[in-house]
Amino acid sequence: MEPGNNTHISTFLLLGLSEDPKLQPLIFGLFLSMYLITVFGNLLIILAVSSGSHLHTPMYFFLSNLTFVDICFTSTTIPKMLWNVQNKSKVITFDGCITQMYFHILFAGLDDALLSVMAYDRFVAICHPLHYMSIMNPGLCGLLVLISWIMMAMYSLLHTLMVSRLSFCPDLEIPHFFCELNQMVQLASSDTFLNNLVMYFAALLMSTGPFSGILYSYLKIFACIHRISSAQGKYKALSTCVSHFSVVFLFYCSGLGVYISSAATHSSHSSATASVMYTVITPMLNPFIYSLRNKDIQNALKRFYLMQGIKWTIILGVMKCP
Repeated sequence: MEPGNNTHISTFLLLGLSEDPKLQPLIFGLFLSMYLITVFGNLLIILAVSSGSHLHTPMYFFLSNLTFVDICFTSTTIPKMLWNVQNKSKVITFDGCITQMYFHILFAGLDDALLSVMAYDRFVAICHPLHYMSIMNPGLCGLLVLISWIMMAMYSLLHTLMVSRLSFCPDLEIPHFFCELNQMVQLASSDTFLNNLVMYFAALLMSTGPFSGILYSYLKIFACIHRISSAQGKYKALSTCVSHFSVVFLFYCSGLGVYISSAATHSSHSSATASVMYTVITPMLNPFIYSLRNKDIQNALKRFYLMQGIKWTIILGVMKCP
C-alpha cells in the first residue's frame, strides 16, 4: 500500500479487545463497572483528604495527586472504548488518536513520577522523623509535583510530535482498544528508525529515573528500620509504607507484564489484553489498597459520610417545613 499523508487521513479504526459481537455487551458492562469503581473510589480518597484537616500532610497531598492522575489516566481510554462498543463503531479521528496518545503517556508517566516522590516522602518520614515537616514543607511538595507535571508533559509532547511526523495508510486498523504509542509506531508506513530510537531511549531514561528513586528510598528505609531496636517500632515504621509499596509493586509488575506479553507472543491481542491490567485494574485497586490498610483514611471517610448524612437530613427537614 502507498504511504498516506497525515493531512489526508481523517480516521483510524480501533479493533478493541474482541470483534465477537456476542462479547460486546459483556465487555461494555465489565469496563463500565470498573471505570465507575475507579472514578468513585479515587474521588472518595480526594474528598476524604480534603475534608479532614488532620490529613493535610505531605503524604496525603501526594496521595490526592496520585488519585486525581489515576482518574484522568483511565478517563483517557475507557470512555472512548465504551462509546465505540455502545455505538458499534470502531472509528477514532486522527486528531483524537494523537490527543489520546498524548494524555495516556502523560498520566502514565505522572503515575510513575508521583510514586517516586511518595517513596522519597516515606524515606524522609522514617529516616528523618524529627525534621520531616521542615524538609517536606509545602513549597517543596508543590515543587516536586510541578516538576513531575512539567517533565512528563514534555516527555509526552516529544512522543506525540514524533508520531505526528509519520505517514499512515488510509483506513488503518489499530489492534488495540486505545491509541498506544508502540502500536502507532509499528503501524506507520514511513521510516520509523528515529521514532524507535527516541521511544526506547526516552522510555529507558524516564522509567529508570523514578524506579531508581524508589529503589534508593526503600533501601534507605529498610536500613533505617533494621536499626530500630524494638519490634513494635519496626512494625510501626514498616506499616507506614506498606500501602505505597503494594501500589509500586502492582504498577511495575503490570507494566512488566505488558512488556513480556508483547515481546514473547508478538501478538497485538495479547498486548491489548495485558494493557487492561495497568490502564484499568491498577487505578481501580489503588483506593482499596490505601483505604483498607489506613485507619486515617477510614476514619476520614466515616466522618465524610456522617457529615453528608447530617447535611442531607437538615436539607430534607427544611424542605418538609411549611
